[in-house]
Amino acid sequence: MHISQLFGQGRTVFSCEVFPPKATSPVDTIYRTLDGLKDIRPDFISVTFGAGGSKVNQTTREIAGIIQNQYHITAMAHLTCVAAGRAEVDEILAQLKEDGVDNVLALRGDINPDIPPKTDFTHASDLVTYIRTHGDFGISAACYPEGHLESPDPVSDILHLKEKVDAGAQHLVSQLFFDNEDFFRFLERCRIAGITVPIEAGIMPVLSKSSIQRMVSLCGASMPRKLTRILARYGDHPEAMREAGIAYAIDQISDLIAGGVDGIHLYTMNNPDVARRIAESISSIRAV
Repeated sequence: MHISQLFGQGRTVFSCEVFPPKATSPVDTIYRTLDGLKDIRPDFISVTFGAGGSKVNQTTREIAGIIQNQYHITAMAHLTCVAAGRAEVDEILAQLKEDGVDNVLALRGDINPDIPPKTDFTHASDLVTYIRTHGDFGISAACYPEGHLESPDPVSDILHLKEKVDAGAQHLVSQLFFDNEDFFRFLERCRIAGITVPIEAGIMPVLSKSSIQRMVSLCGASMPRKLTRILARYGDHPEAMREAGIAYAIDQISDLIAGGVDGIHLYTMNNPDVARRIAESISSIRAV
């Protein structure tokens, strides 16, 4: 099933993201995360391609196949064009098809100054176009409620996003954000621009002060006053920060669902216990 077919069925889609184990860890370590996620039955699980422009590897494909065939949950494999050239994309797509994985998140990927990028595809829209003409895949793409860091202004950002949709992206997943009004304003700009595909809101629970500060520095997400107060009060108290962060994420998701969001994409950071608490807290809300 293509992920875009999950939408429009009278409930809010709920999905999760996991990342492959570090290169020094066996791929089997992902089973603990997946065992914890299977009981909450997300509509699909996406698997990242590796942060920071890491070299292409097969771990993403392996894990997507495990999710699809052993856990019987729809899987979406990330694919970045900075790490994969045409031949590598062809190989990965063929292997995904063999594994029964029909969904791909097409990304440019992070530029790593220590790793020369591949040049067969310059932009995510180029990769979307290529995938669309090379097999029957459900194609998703990324979007940025506060604008991509490299985008000069919101208008340019929306125009580039429209290019990805026009190229064949059927579903969008947003970068993390902490102020829902930023997302709702972004959603309005998308609809005005004629972007009508489902757009999922990307939510990352704030579990520690240091991790969220590092993430914000990488992606440029703004920190609303409410979250800043939480960090100031609880940031040096790990247990309190964890509880406050989970509560903030649940409140954020509840408001998004009330506002009619198409779906929630939870960045789990491979922490199934936190994902389960959030999923259980919003289960009744999603069904309304």
